[in-house]
Amino acid sequence: MTPDSLMAATDPLAAINHARELLAERGMGVLGAWALLSLLVSGYQVMHADPRSETRYFHLMNVGWAFVNTAIAVWGLLRANPNHIAGLPLAESLAAQFTFEKILLFNAGLDVAYICCGSWLRARAAATAPPEKLLGYGRSLWLQGGFLLLFDVSFYLVYHRYAAELLALVG
Repeated sequence: MTPDSLMAATDPLAAINHARELLAERGMGVLGAWALLSLLVSGYQVMHADPRSETRYFHLMNVGWAFVNTAIAVWGLLRANPNHIAGLPLAESLAAQFTFEKILLFNAGLDVAYICCGSWLRARAAATAPPEKLLGYGRSLWLQGGFLLLFDVSFYLVYHRYAAELLALVG
């Protein structure tokens, strides 16, 4: 048992902060796994799809998303610090909690926008020749936006339980 985890076992605030950071770390791991899966599957498919097909554009966009999601996951993993936040005061813990919650809710709004953009691209494809690029990109936005919406809302719901625990320490 490390000194930080020993302190977390005896101090409720330290235990909550430790658990929050572990959850954030795991969440970024899930996002990183999704990015890796997208990169492997779509990277392979891009190389084997017809160059002008909807499928190729779909996978090409997924590869782009994979790089962005990888960068976000790595940044999040580097920022998560479950073993070094034992001394974080309650006010800073609450601020960190609610800042991260706002980020997740903002991201969920962006995810809805991605899905809507995917629908717009697919509708616009009907008036575009050839339509394959817009159809593929739109389908990718549906998939990636849908996953990210599920991820961000689920992550928020699980992460939010720590808000109640932190607020209970206020009173």
